[in-house]
Amino acid sequence: MLTNVSRRRLASEAMNQRVLIIEDEFLIALDVADTIENMGLKVVGLANARKHALSLAAHADIALVDVNLADGRTGPDIGRELAEQYGLTVVFMTANPEDIADGVDGTLGVLTKPVMPEVVEQTVDYAIANRLGGMAIVPRELKVFRGKDH
Repeated sequence: MLTNVSRRRLASEAMNQRVLIIEDEFLIALDVADTIENMGLKVVGLANARKHALSLAAHADIALVDVNLADGRTGPDIGRELAEQYGLTVVFMTANPEDIADGVDGTLGVLTKPVMPEVVEQTVDYAIANRLGGMAIVPRELKVFRGKDH
């Protein structure tokens, strides 16, 4: 019975996770937001550059971050800051995963664009489980940064 209670508590906490999408291509951001909302999760905002992303950070638990944004190749620094200063679980989504092949301290991993909606769902499920100490299968499309503090 204790297992069912903790499983329900974990499920409840999982549904309360809030997602920040940091992407400079508006249509991609909208597609990702739609996928997240269809999962029953809340999107706290869309940001296309560092200043806006950081202004929304305190309201989020998970961030999906592009590497190249409206203000340049600021994604890796934004991701590191979101993880280290705000405690967010960060997953990068980029067409150029080799740009962060060595990983970014504090962040979870990287997906290569284009990313199908079901991969976004699986990755967010994994990020939530990782964040809350639950268990989930690592999506094969997600390159998890090994040896990083995430």
